[in-house]
Amino acid sequence: MKIIKTNYLLIVFSLVFATSCESFLQEEVRGIIDPSTFYQSDEEAVLAVNGIYLNLRQNGFYGNWQGIHTFTQLGADELESSRQFGGNEPMQNYTLTQSNYSNARQLWQLIYRMIGDANSVITNVQNSPNISDAVKNQSIGEALYLRSFGYYHLSNLWGDAPYYDEEIPIADAAALGRMPVDEIRNNLVGDLKRIETENLLPDSYSGNDLGRPTVWAAKTLLAKIYLWQQDWTNARSECLSIISESPHQILPSFGEVFDVNNPFNEEVIWAIDFQKDVPGNAQDRTDGFNPRLRDEPKNPADRGPLSDALAARNEEFNGYGLTVPILSFIDEFPENDLRRPYNILSHYLGFELTFQYLTKFTNFDFVNSPRGNHGEATLIFRLSDVYLMLAEAENELNGPGNAYQYINAVRERAYEPDQPYAGMSQSDLRTAIQAERRWELAGEGHRRYDLIRWGILVETVKNAEYRTYDPGNNIQPHHIRLPIPEEEIILNPVLLDSDPSNNGYGN
Repeated sequence: MKIIKTNYLLIVFSLVFATSCESFLQEEVRGIIDPSTFYQSDEEAVLAVNGIYLNLRQNGFYGNWQGIHTFTQLGADELESSRQFGGNEPMQNYTLTQSNYSNARQLWQLIYRMIGDANSVITNVQNSPNISDAVKNQSIGEALYLRSFGYYHLSNLWGDAPYYDEEIPIADAAALGRMPVDEIRNNLVGDLKRIETENLLPDSYSGNDLGRPTVWAAKTLLAKIYLWQQDWTNARSECLSIISESPHQILPSFGEVFDVNNPFNEEVIWAIDFQKDVPGNAQDRTDGFNPRLRDEPKNPADRGPLSDALAARNEEFNGYGLTVPILSFIDEFPENDLRRPYNILSHYLGFELTFQYLTKFTNFDFVNSPRGNHGEATLIFRLSDVYLMLAEAENELNGPGNAYQYINAVRERAYEPDQPYAGMSQSDLRTAIQAERRWELAGEGHRRYDLIRWGILVETVKNAEYRTYDPGNNIQPHHIRLPIPEEEIILNPVLLDSDPSNNGYGN
């Protein structure tokens, strides 16, 4: 793993201590830090933790629409490319090979860099006598969470993967083989439970600390891992705890959840905060959803009038317009569902559009959100997701009886008058929960993972209708996991020892 070789002692940190800067993700300086002389104060511990987060904002991770979104959203039954685009084609069209895999290698490297940074923080902070107990606990808690979040994605995308949870010699780290995915997930369960039992993370944050994970974010991630393990009892317990004990609430209106001016609302459990006008720290995820004017509107003769109407509102269709709902998502989304307008944008300012867009992640305000320089927070976990996870776990454990209340709590704001579920078999409610997660959480990075853990990715893709590519004709069972990139195998041939087929791509 080249990333371990080159970044073992590299800590990314902010120039300005978090309490005095606009955001703890504000500026990046990468330097060689000697742990024996650096971790000597609370301030230095916080700077080191801040550096872990900076991996998340890189383009190959959450920094743009070609990062992790490619592997969690495309190739499912919600979103697709509006046009043929080489960067997304292997994942979108399921033409993946171990040498043709979209942006998978950069994501692999960034996750391992984040894991290495987290290991450095955990080892050195807990061994430092000069750091206060309060800062030590929170620093270790955040590092444990971010390391677990990295391994969560690695295990979901690649299955068996190299695993290490401490600082080890560079040569040893660079020669690690793959650990079985079940063992990785068991280790993550231990780390996330430690956060709660040792009170390492707080219930909430305010001010400049918004965007750091709370204990509820850790419990949400833990519940998701339990679902992968089909440990319905523990998944149910974690979800019940979040719903009954956390400060989070389902908002009255679905649209309120995605208000760019209130990204850390009561429903949001964790979001990654970005800042506009910070060099090297501006994301363009919204650009992937924002239409581009040269595509719109459907009638080219109306392009000038639409441009004028937008300008009068300080708006532009200034995005790449690359990520749009697939045709069957549009056709199958219930017409009377109040969430539909927030998921399918077909008209704007009276103009019919060429494409439909995912409304809830668009932002046309070019003054506060210009192309390539967006400051929106990226939503990761929210409470309605937890309700639907709880409905799933309860249904699998005990059948529909007590599960209805949790899925119906999500449906209450989706229909007027309400349309609660009742009188279903366990199998029917299972199917209903799968559909409800599609309508409620579209574009939020859960769908492809859900389809994989339910064991229905291949059949779902085969039965979906797309406009640009034909993934249903190409997808094969081995596509549920990504290939380890060929360049990583060249650097570390041991990666193939436990599986010479490289997840089926080497045959």
